[in-house]
Amino acid sequence: MEMAYRERWGDEIAALKAILSGFDLTEECKWAKPCYTLDGRNIVLIQGFRDHCALLFFQGALLKDPEALLVQLGRTQAGRVMKFASAGEIAAKTATMKAYVREAMAAAKAGRKVEVKSQAFDVPEELTAKFRADPKFRQAFEALTPGRQRGYLHHFAGAKQSATRSARIEKATAAIFAGRGFLERR
Repeated sequence: MEMAYRERWGDEIAALKAILSGFDLTEECKWAKPCYTLDGRNIVLIQGFRDHCALLFFQGALLKDPEALLVQLGRTQAGRVMKFASAGEIAAKTATMKAYVREAMAAAKAGRKVEVKSQAFDVPEELTAKFRADPKFRQAFEALTPGRQRGYLHHFAGAKQSATRSARIEKATAAIFAGRGFLERR
């Protein structure tokens, strides 16, 4: 598996890697992306997207953000990203980025982590009906990790109409039996 949009953001990825090489971090490949760790703890990850590339701070919610550069993506509680649209933008934000990386490393060394609040998701009636009709499906769903279960519950419950919820459940059935999460279906 290769990092998404690697070719499009080649110069920017190289610039981010050059900056991160100046820190006492270990570069690893996780989720098909360059991930930088400190004593086995994830600190930052380089990501490519259609319209930008980003530096993901795994515990970014702990960081002071005086420049207001960190963005929360979706429902993530701890992670924050710093987005870039060009190598010039990376160069302009290098000093701030370095300060944020140093702060993230210090938080990791101190053992600080964002306290994740439990998010309860309602089980849609359509899913409950599927569980009753197919006990093996229920068993496969319950065998998923809690995060994968939440991903599916969020996706299923996000549909306003019952028919759409049922269609989403049916479409996800094979991936659930295979033990894959919602974003791993493709």
